[in-house]
Amino acid sequence: MTETMVSPAGAGLAVDVFAPAKVNLYLQVVGRRPDGYHLLDSLVVFAGVGDTITIRPSATLSLTIDGPMAPLLTGTPDNVVLKAARGLAEASGVAPAAAITLTKRLPVAAGIGGGSADGAAALRALCRFWNIAPDETLLSRIGLSLGADLPVCLAGRPTQMAGIGEILSPAVALPPAWLVLVNPRVGVSTPAVFKARHGDFSAPAPLVETLRDVYDLAAALKRRRNDLAEPAIGLAPVIGDVLAAIGAEADCLLSRMSGSGATCFGLFADEGSAEAAAARLTAAHPNWWVAPAPLVER
Repeated sequence: MTETMVSPAGAGLAVDVFAPAKVNLYLQVVGRRPDGYHLLDSLVVFAGVGDTITIRPSATLSLTIDGPMAPLLTGTPDNVVLKAARGLAEASGVAPAAAITLTKRLPVAAGIGGGSADGAAALRALCRFWNIAPDETLLSRIGLSLGADLPVCLAGRPTQMAGIGEILSPAVALPPAWLVLVNPRVGVSTPAVFKARHGDFSAPAPLVETLRDVYDLAAALKRRRNDLAEPAIGLAPVIGDVLAAIGAEADCLLSRMSGSGATCFGLFADEGSAEAAAARLTAAHPNWWVAPAPLVER
C-alpha cells in the first residue's frame, strides 16, 4: 500500500494511497467458533493492480466514487470507506472532515478484498491527512470491526493469516512471480459460500517451506487448496470455467480461486508469460475482467 503526499491544499495536504488487490494463494477452513465465524489458514499476498483513495480538505466528510467499476458502488453511509473514516475519527477524537475520492478499478464482491483494501487505504490515508498516529492495535481493531480481511489489508504485505483474519504473521520470503487475475463479472456472496461449504475441516498448514523460485512456490501451493472453491462453483458454475481457461494456458503454473470468489488467478513465472496469457484470455472472453500483475511487497 503506497502513500504519496500530492500537493498543499487548505489546512492540509492531499493524500493519495494505492489499495492493491488482496489474493489468497491458498485458503483452508480449519474450524468454526461458537459464534459461527470460521477459522482460516491462508497465505495472503498483494498484486500490483488495485483501487486508489485520494483525500482532500473539506469542512465535511464526503465520498465520491469514480473509475471503471464505479457504477457497481454508491457513496451510501454503509460504504466501508465512510465507515472506516467515521470509526477512525471517533477513536482518535478528531472531526470527521475530508473529501474522499475512491477510484474503483477492482471488481466488487470478487474475493480479492476490494472493499477491505479500500477501507485499509482510507485508514492509512486519513491518519496522514489528519496527522494522527494511532497504534497498530487500534487500527486493526477498527479494521476487524469492518471486515475479516481488513487487518491483513492494513498490513499490506505477504502474510500468513489465521483465526478469523486477525492473527497475522509475516510470510516466508516469496520469490518474484506474476499473477493473471480473472473475474467473470459475477459477484459471489461470502456468507452464502461459507453456508454452502460442507464436510470436515482442513488441518492448518502454514507455508513455512524455503522457496528458491516460483516453481517451488507453485509446488508448495499445490499441497494446499482453497476450501471455498467447491461451494463457490456450486453457486456460480462459471468459476469452474474461469479456472479451466486459466489452467489451459501453457505457462500457467497453478490456477486457483481467491478468497470466496469469483476472482481466480493463474501463477506465472514472469511478466512476458503473464501478459501473453492475459491477452489470450481477454480475446477469448471479452466480457471477463482480466488483469496481469506482479506480486508486490509493501
